Amino acid sequence: LRATQFHEAILMVGRQMARLPLIPLPAGFQVQPVDAGEVAARLAELALSAPAGLVPDLAGPRVYTARELLRGYLRATGRRRPAIPIWLPGRAARAFRAGANLAPQRAVGRRTWEAFLAERVSS
Repeated sequence: LRATQFHEAILMVGRQMARLPLIPLPAGFQVQPVDAGEVAARLAELALSAPAGLVPDLAGPRVYTARELLRGYLRATGRRRPAIPIWLPGRAARAFRAGANLAPQRAVGRRTWEAFLAERVSS
């Protein structure tokens, strides 16, 4: 089972970046965060079922820009930080800019970034 990035991973990055006085944001990056619990439930379902071979990806309900994710985190924590877009080199960064980490056709996860933040972060 392939899944998009977990909310928890995005939160961890947001917490680290929010410590900086000026936040560097990867230019052109989009992320489709998914709830780890939803992925775990699907993995358990697959483990208890007959062999399924290649199964469809599992992705969160919405695609966000890096700026939207950061702004959501800062808003939820009551912080303000300026952000500046930076261009990251390399194949991995190029793949992210091309959307290789996204699966909009498999947006079957239900928990949004905003709902995750409301439950996990307090300002």
